[in-house]
Amino acid sequence: MRPNIVSEAGLQTRMGQWWEGIPILTSAVVVVCGIIYLVCLLVGYDSFAEVCFWPSAVISRFQVYRIFTSILFHGSLLHVLFNMLALVPLGSELERIMGSVRLLYIIVLLAVSNALLHLLIALLVAHIPLHPYPYFMDECAIGFSGILFSMIVMETSLSGAQTRSVFGLFNVPAKWYALILLVVFQLVMTNVSLLGHLCGILSGFAYTYGLFNVLIPGTSFFSAIESSTWLSTCVRRPKFIMCTGGNGAGYLPTHSNQTVTSRSGVLSGNIWENLSSWMPQRESSLSAQPVTDDSRFPGRGRTLSSQTTTGNHDSTLQARLLDGSSIPERSSPTATIGGERNLAGRLSAVDTTATATRPLGQQASIPSDEEVQKLVAMGFEKTQVEVALSAAEGDLNVAVEILMSQQG
Repeated sequence: MRPNIVSEAGLQTRMGQWWEGIPILTSAVVVVCGIIYLVCLLVGYDSFAEVCFWPSAVISRFQVYRIFTSILFHGSLLHVLFNMLALVPLGSELERIMGSVRLLYIIVLLAVSNALLHLLIALLVAHIPLHPYPYFMDECAIGFSGILFSMIVMETSLSGAQTRSVFGLFNVPAKWYALILLVVFQLVMTNVSLLGHLCGILSGFAYTYGLFNVLIPGTSFFSAIESSTWLSTCVRRPKFIMCTGGNGAGYLPTHSNQTVTSRSGVLSGNIWENLSSWMPQRESSLSAQPVTDDSRFPGRGRTLSSQTTTGNHDSTLQARLLDGSSIPERSSPTATIGGERNLAGRLSAVDTTATATRPLGQQASIPSDEEVQKLVAMGFEKTQVEVALSAAEGDLNVAVEILMSQQG
């Protein structure tokens, strides 16, 4: 009866289901930016001179509040709509991996680093001895797109993809994807902040390569915030994602086929496929969807919210970790809906077999330095990262699940 009810639901019901699937921080940013734009539209405020990121005003008048107000205001309906539609898949994926509180901290950190880089580059360009160019000092930039470019770099690095599609027209190497998007936007759109987007890309690469590690507290810091009384109301909400992975609704996103690959936002792949992928699908179609391997996403693919695929994958992973032990029974449907998976078997396997046991004759995979560095940049201990990568046979997504389960 359940598939028939979902298939006959109206647009309002489908939109409600789609909205309920967005984690709390991502949905909060969408709501705040949308309300701010509507208020500005109603009162006729369109100059943005008091809230935009204006390097001259930040330096001469020390108006540091512009660092944060500039990312919440948008200049047009298309501006806020495009940014928020791109934020939903990007922010949701990163929030389910990092947790709501940790992602909020990362967004604030990215906003500050973007602003500092913006100021530094604007000052250097304005004081070139041979040919000063003061334009960037008087540029007034607004919008969340600087943070979005940072998220694109982080998500691309985390996904392990080798190539990315630009609007479904052509594929580019993943490491150049954000920079090529920057060039495309500058060519096809007017009144776009080159420096604001470029600084977002630079901050994303800085995070990816671990340059912000010294500025990111450990898991205990975020756990203490989550356990505080003033945040208890938010923590109890099902959309809240614990940074320790303790919230069962906070499933880790995986990539199983080309359609899922395009969910990095309206900035990649076919736009119609991206828009349709954000709408909730019938459970029958999800469970019947074939799982195919994609060379761009190494490891074992699985369909989100699919009980059969998830159960088989978990059993296979536990069988590999326990080295021939009996495969546990499949978890009940209530334990797998929404992407929740039982990680107790994985956690116990990693804790009790630190040497990453394998079947006889099969050599344990040695994690590469690049894979280790990616996970260390997310705040995990290097020793735990190496053990988790060995247990997951180099699958970054599975390694992240194991690490977050250990911390929980």
